[in-house]
Amino acid sequence: MNISSSFRSLAVAVIAAGAVSAASAAHADSGTIRFTVYKAAFFVGGSGGEGTLTFHGRTYPISVGAVSGGFAFGVSKTYFRGTVRHIRRVRDATGVYGAAGGGGALGKGAQVIVMTNDKGAQLELTGRQVGLQVNADLSGMAISLK
Repeated sequence: MNISSSFRSLAVAVIAAGAVSAASAAHADSGTIRFTVYKAAFFVGGSGGEGTLTFHGRTYPISVGAVSGGFAFGVSKTYFRGTVRHIRRVRDATGVYGAAGGGGALGKGAQVIVMTNDKGAQLELTGRQVGLQVNADLSGMAISLK
């Protein structure tokens, strides 16, 4: 009888812990994001652009800026779209995102990237790139509200 009582107590504790973590995750939400980035690089690169973040049915204008270093050269324009997850309010999507990545395009190409900021927001982006760009670099990107 003690074993089944202990097992039952453990099962209730595990279910309660799962419910608490699910409840806190349920408070976080997601939005959609679209932006265009222009990039130029010769070992050190810079990029900038603008777009929109849609959250809870409202659209907010955003600015995007980035600096990259490593092996990179070329000029390109990339159209990104995707989802920003784990946000409770619009400001959670702003900040500096970081990711290590690599890719390339000659003419038209595609890019996929997942990045996280210091507030825990996660960007899942796909992009369509036009131009000549080759990179194997460590990049960061800053998103701010206009």
